[in-house]
Amino acid sequence: MQKHEASGASGGSNRLGGETSPYLLQHAGNPVDWWPWGAAAFAEARARDVPVLLSVGYAACHWCHVMAHESFENPAIAAVMNRLFVNIKVDREERPDVDQIYMAALHALGEQGGWPLTMFLTPEGAPFWGGTYFPPEPRYGRPGFVQMLEAVAETYRNKGEAVAQNTSALLAVLRQRRRGDPVALDAGVLDAASERLFAVMDPRHGGLQGAPKFPNASVMELLWRASRRTGRSDYRAIVVSSLERISNGGIYDHLGGGYARYAVDHRWLVPHFEKMLYDNAQLVSLLTLAFVATGEDGFRRRIEETIGWLTREMIAEDGAFAASLDADSEGEEGKFYVWTPAEIALVLGDDDAARLCAAYDVTEGGNFEGRSILNRLATGFPSGVEEAALAPLRERLLDARAERVPPGRDDKVLADWNGLMIAALAEAGSAFDRPDWIALAERAFGRIVALLGRGDRLGHSARAGRSTFPGLSTDYGAMIRAALALRQVTGDEGYLARANAWMAALEAHHWVEAEGSYALAADDADDLIVRMATAVDEATPSGNALAADALVRLWLITGDDAYRARADRLFAGFASEMTNNAFGHSALMNALDGRLAAEQIVVVAPTAEAAAPLADVVRRAPFPGRVLTVTDGRDLPDGHPAAGKTTIDGRAAAYLCRGATCSLPILEAEELVEVLG
Repeated sequence: MQKHEASGASGGSNRLGGETSPYLLQHAGNPVDWWPWGAAAFAEARARDVPVLLSVGYAACHWCHVMAHESFENPAIAAVMNRLFVNIKVDREERPDVDQIYMAALHALGEQGGWPLTMFLTPEGAPFWGGTYFPPEPRYGRPGFVQMLEAVAETYRNKGEAVAQNTSALLAVLRQRRRGDPVALDAGVLDAASERLFAVMDPRHGGLQGAPKFPNASVMELLWRASRRTGRSDYRAIVVSSLERISNGGIYDHLGGGYARYAVDHRWLVPHFEKMLYDNAQLVSLLTLAFVATGEDGFRRRIEETIGWLTREMIAEDGAFAASLDADSEGEEGKFYVWTPAEIALVLGDDDAARLCAAYDVTEGGNFEGRSILNRLATGFPSGVEEAALAPLRERLLDARAERVPPGRDDKVLADWNGLMIAALAEAGSAFDRPDWIALAERAFGRIVALLGRGDRLGHSARAGRSTFPGLSTDYGAMIRAALALRQVTGDEGYLARANAWMAALEAHHWVEAEGSYALAADDADDLIVRMATAVDEATPSGNALAADALVRLWLITGDDAYRARADRLFAGFASEMTNNAFGHSALMNALDGRLAAEQIVVVAPTAEAAAPLADVVRRAPFPGRVLTVTDGRDLPDGHPAAGKTTIDGRAAAYLCRGATCSLPILEAEELVEVLG
């Protein structure tokens, strides 16, 4: 069992001690008089007539820890903060709706975003200035934190007109409706976007050109889909090579499994060591596609190792998945993960250590601050023979690493991140014939329903018997994806009923008619100055992208044209933005690809056993967004294109349907493989 370290200063106390967020609890011992987000904090600011200092971060964030140690744990700096401001601390993962508003305000100020986010608000919650990390003394071209605090407070006291102008301008930006010329959305739009994104991919190292390098899963899925749609093999090849580099770089944990959030360099060597649930979910999905398409055993091993890490270190709340592992341990980024040759020899002995060091680029000089990050960038995936020799050595080294002080774990449970991982596990479990992975996904799904379900509605975050409610559009979109993935691999129609109910709740509480889109926050979230309704992806697909994907899949499965109509309204609302910013809207474009293809496979069979040979072909097909229905033919609604389709002389038959038209019956698995490409 992992040990977890705390990151707060000792001896102090504030209003965060009663919170459950691990990030907020890290700051409960600060001498800063932190308040949690809520009406009481803003009432205090109004009573004192002082501005609010809003600090947003998350538990695995390295620079959040740096600013905490330098400033928030410093009694002299804390005294200035307490005198001049009401100070609010927010966990961006627990309240992404709050973070999204004020990050958008920071961008409107012309500043680059990031965390920790440091924003200054009026007592009514309106932003008027901000930044990200501030050092305690002037450096890195940034003003010192105390210097900046005093300047902001003085501006608020004596330059009220300037503050009012800033707040008015920023609120106007946050509340403005989208505008853009109508754009016809067709495959040509997707093809043009794919070509633009392909042009900025790194042909040598994979991923997008330059540094830092993020996995950008939605971009890679867009190129994968484009390869199938256009027949261009170079699109798929760049995704495969990117996944190979990511999986052999230092961004991958070669001992324990799992991928770090991003690499700070252009080669995928040096990670920002935090491990996030959402990155690993999206990468498992992509790696599953890559393995099925290429048969590369290295991809299979990375999937197995990553799910091994998930089950070993990330189970929380009796079966759901924890949010993240920290980048730091013992106050140093990456200390838990890096090695010297001497440390390895102490565990393995000289001969075995020499073999492992040669295989994983561990040298006396090191590749990271005098020590070495294990990687195979120079050699690629090991062969079967080499892997058989290296696996027991890695296992011994992993056991030794377990004796180190591990990074802290943020064990709160987030519905949207869990939904992405549940879907990935269901897909991988089906592709690799691993019922244990499917069972892991089903258990996590059940725990999310138990922890965060309220009738047909969802909450967002749960920990220690408490939850945040109402949930977000991302929660519904990701959990609908999870429900439909589990339906596809188990045949349990209860998952479809759950997905339909959640879509109805999303429609009722998040749809904004004037915007033609879904707001991230629900209509009864009453502690926000504005409800944002963007389709721009972050590290995960946007709420509108997830909703569009869910609508398309539900339309195909049920034949209910209301789902199709709502998806089309959503695409139309973002058409101009999609064409102008393909990168930021990759996930929405993936959903559009599913809408334009309108492709699904229906297997009609007398029993599930009879359907299995054909259904398994579909479940292992190397394309994302596949929609499979296994039926005896009697439960398909009248509006479904396969309604009335039957078995052939008692034999199972597959029908490939595109839009309202279905193929002739396909009886043999080999023929179905050929038809699906």
